[in-house]
Amino acid sequence: MTLAADAPFSKPVLGLLDDLARVLRAHLPRRRPRVDADDEPTPEDAVLRALCHDMRSPLASLEAALRSLDGPADRTREMLELARAQTAQLASMLRTADAAGGAVPRAGRRLLCDVVVASVAAAGLPRSLLTVEVLDGAGDVPVADARVQRILTNLLENAHRHGEGRSVRLRLTLRGGWVRLALTQGGVPVDRVVGHLRQSRPPMDLTGLGLWSVRRQTLELGGQLTWDDVGDAFTLTVCLPDR
Repeated sequence: MTLAADAPFSKPVLGLLDDLARVLRAHLPRRRPRVDADDEPTPEDAVLRALCHDMRSPLASLEAALRSLDGPADRTREMLELARAQTAQLASMLRTADAAGGAVPRAGRRLLCDVVVASVAAAGLPRSLLTVEVLDGAGDVPVADARVQRILTNLLENAHRHGEGRSVRLRLTLRGGWVRLALTQGGVPVDRVVGHLRQSRPPMDLTGLGLWSVRRQTLELGGQLTWDDVGDAFTLTVCLPDR
């Protein structure tokens, strides 16, 4: 069985350059008129925004890694590994955009455990703050869709960016034909996060775009999102069918 091997991509992104120009114009510093319902961003606009949003962290990390290559020799290998991880992440994102634009998906599978390693490296979350549990053989599930890594990276990146140094636990399980990716962190603003997760339409700006992207890609893969708030710990679970 394979995670998301035959999940359909969303409809092709038409007029990509026009969409890009529209997004760039929308973010220019100018006074904006009231937005009518007909002017809300389309899913195609949101996909482009999501890609731009998701590229920021890996590009920044890659740039920092390349600047550090002239540093002490004992850090060269570490920086090279980071640069390789970020390059692989960007390539994964471009494969997603390529397929969403109607191109033939490239063949190739990775194990879920390898996808987790790549996602952790791309998100920049310090290893000292992260605990990963892999149960029921979930790490050996083949992954044939780049969107799985985008989901994981977005969740870990959000936990890193907004978690204020609080620890994170990622728990992977495989039961009843479903792979569950459960991310737990304390101190999460539950109402705000759940509000973003419940949005069926893309946000007008970048606020909550990462969580909206997680929701969209999870549904595209035939999965579902659940969450639980017990005490100070908030757990968001992405359930994906093992095909």
